[in-house]
Amino acid sequence: MKKYSPALLRCAAVFMTAGFVLAQAPAVPTQSGLNGQKLSNSSRPSICVPCIRKHMEFLASDALRGRGSATADELAAAKYVASELHAYGVAPAGDEDGYLQQAAIVRRKFTAAPRLRVAGPASGANKAVASWTYGADFRTLQLTQFEFTGRLQKIEAEEPEVKIIPGAIVLVSGKTATKSKIRQRALRAQAEGAVAALAAFPDEPEDFASAAELPQLPQLLEGESLRRMGGNLNLLELSVATAKALEQLPEGTRLLFSGPTADEISHTWNALGIIQGSDLKLRDSAVLFSAHLDHVGVGTPVNGDSIYNGADDDASGVAAVLELARVLASGPRPRRTVIFALFGSEEIGGLGSTYFREHPPVPLKDIATNLEFEMIGRADPVVQADTLWLTGWDRSNLGPALAAHGAHLVADPHPAQDFFARSDNYVLAKKGVVAQTVSSFGLHKDYHQPSDDLAHIDFEHMDAAIASLLGPVEWLVNAGFVPEWKAGEKP
Repeated sequence: MKKYSPALLRCAAVFMTAGFVLAQAPAVPTQSGLNGQKLSNSSRPSICVPCIRKHMEFLASDALRGRGSATADELAAAKYVASELHAYGVAPAGDEDGYLQQAAIVRRKFTAAPRLRVAGPASGANKAVASWTYGADFRTLQLTQFEFTGRLQKIEAEEPEVKIIPGAIVLVSGKTATKSKIRQRALRAQAEGAVAALAAFPDEPEDFASAAELPQLPQLLEGESLRRMGGNLNLLELSVATAKALEQLPEGTRLLFSGPTADEISHTWNALGIIQGSDLKLRDSAVLFSAHLDHVGVGTPVNGDSIYNGADDDASGVAAVLELARVLASGPRPRRTVIFALFGSEEIGGLGSTYFREHPPVPLKDIATNLEFEMIGRADPVVQADTLWLTGWDRSNLGPALAAHGAHLVADPHPAQDFFARSDNYVLAKKGVVAQTVSSFGLHKDYHQPSDDLAHIDFEHMDAAIASLLGPVEWLVNAGFVPEWKAGEKP
């Protein structure tokens, strides 16, 4: 018998209570709209307002402790979703004929402060100082590798056209450049092929101090490489003394970054359901509806509240996908195959969606399109009431087609935020799936704060926005329409 933590037992108790309530309810709730009235004409499906409210109240409750990525709380959310899909009559599409898909996650953790050192005999100006320690001599702005090596290349931030030597460790300084410009040039050096970049400022950064915590490395799926997960990004910021010492080294000096580490294994979970298409020609052109289960868990208290409930981000998206599952499962079987995927560990790098991409319930080439639902619980004040927007609107023909069939859907009004590449859709889009995100995030101040709770959800907006999608979604899962990237817009 496995030994479970107290936190898991608390979550299990809440889940069992929810399951009892579900057992008392009919498998297909009464279809109703706002204030119990239908939101569309009788020939179209309508939403179940109490169902949406129930999902939100469970997923964003304090009992789930913010559904931290790869935690027992995320698992409790996944089990709740599985019970709902089962109640709606949606078939399982996870591991071993179940609804859950489990993925192992590896996090390599430093057990002592890493060092940057000259890899080889000290000589010349390097005799006195041959290594530098994290915290005292440098800090990490970004770090994806526990160890890297390369030959030193020195550039000035004011010289943007200098060619970066592939595999170099680039020291970026600047006599007249601002610290921001130095950081930007360092990041660009990484994009141009450097294995790492070292930012050397002309004076001490105001907030530079010995680091209290060791640097954090990204969590990876077991067996996955950083190259496959999206590449390396190693950026160190140097103290003035360290920068001066490195500037005295000759170009071509081999440097090595390393430190003692140990691996820590955890797991994340996706909840998957499927409705097999009824049309022999269309069922191999599947439609995927998705959202992410996790949020950021328990963190630094703000006004005495340490639970980051994640009501908008992304309990709202999960509730929308569950409502689509209820509606589509309660009517005639769609002509296309429909997959419902609620991903784990989006907040730590899209790990759940990446695992799904590598282990899909149908061949990836048979997924014609993906609509990800992300933060639809509050209205965006820059668009019309009860309206959602679609990331990458101009990249494909999907958004305009849905809007033409009645969806309250417009182009993303915040292109500078690059939301297209900041959600689980992007993991699939990079493999060719026409995958875009539906949202109404208005850049509110409660993002990733404990105040992203039920008290701040605009249920009237959420209900009406979801209702506007039911008819267009019903059309999408029954039509021969082929979502396509526009020329040159495939990521």
